[in-house]
Amino acid sequence: MKNVVSLFDGISCLQIALERAGIPYENYYASEIDEPCITITQKNYPSTIQVGNICDLTKADFPSDIDLLVGGSPCQGFSLMGKQLNFTDDRSKLFFEYVRIWKLLKPKYFILENVRMKKDIQDAISDILGVQPIEINSAIFSGQNRRRLYWTNIPNVAKNLTHSPCRKVVITGKSLLTDQTYEIATVRKGNPRQVVKPATDKLPCLTASYYKGINADGRPGKAKSFGDYEIGKIEMLSPVECERMQTIPEGYTEGVAKTHRYKALGNGFTVDVITFIISCIP
Repeated sequence: MKNVVSLFDGISCLQIALERAGIPYENYYASEIDEPCITITQKNYPSTIQVGNICDLTKADFPSDIDLLVGGSPCQGFSLMGKQLNFTDDRSKLFFEYVRIWKLLKPKYFILENVRMKKDIQDAISDILGVQPIEINSAIFSGQNRRRLYWTNIPNVAKNLTHSPCRKVVITGKSLLTDQTYEIATVRKGNPRQVVKPATDKLPCLTASYYKGINADGRPGKAKSFGDYEIGKIEMLSPVECERMQTIPEGYTEGVAKTHRYKALGNGFTVDVITFIISCIP
């Protein structure tokens, strides 16, 4: 693969996925305006070509042949959990900037990620992109329940997907795609904003839960519990735990303020999901 373009790049989770999938690339063009995110990206991938605000981009900012275009436009206006303003929301209007660049660059392969939304809006996006979305729950690959839609022309993604959410008791585990071990804290019953730290010798944890995503402040979303636990030290997720939940290497987001780490991780991709999708490229 020669040229990759990432719109709304965030902390370059796509580059982690490309590396994890063993897909080499020559040039990585990132469109991002959040300075802490750019700092995190450049620390980990200093060769990243930052091209700036998507609204200012033209064809002249890129080479003529793009192998892969990926982006997850801001989702707040689409989310079933939000006000559902849809295309009238200023943030969700950025979807049309993704479409503009997609039409401009004509990439060989593309991925658009977004939240679950009203069927009529979902169908409108499908009509524009010419493909139906594939719903993938991050629970297949990590310890959180994070359902997202992925529009892509990469073949066989749905066919190769095994729907087997991690609904068993989990304190430590391994990614399905890597040997990386991660710990999963337990959400306190009745209070999804607090978590019980993983079990220790002094504090055995009887059962665990999986999360419904990570909020921008680092707190887990509402979790589905599968049992009780022995009460222990209760606190919010640490940045490292958020990295584990997003299957991002531990310490990847170090170097910026903790609040920026939480926001970046909450807005980022679950890396192993993207790794799975791009692994289907022939």
